[in-house]
Amino acid sequence: MLILTRKVGESIVIDDDIKVTILGVKGMQVRIGIDAPKDVQVHREEIFKRIQAGNPAPEKNDDQH
Repeated sequence: MLILTRKVGESIVIDDDIKVTILGVKGMQVRIGIDAPKDVQVHREEIFKRIQAGNPAPEKNDDQH
């Protein structure tokens, strides 16, 4: 696992076309923004695991790209 330190407003770039930006930090929570092409699926881990388990039915406030 690559571990990076970023400040609010700073970003990392993945594979030339995915940008992850730190939007804010409040206590133990970090808000991030992800800019990725429409053909790249981006999910929170718990949503990804549910999809992998064969239960892709979205719930309120699920990830949307």
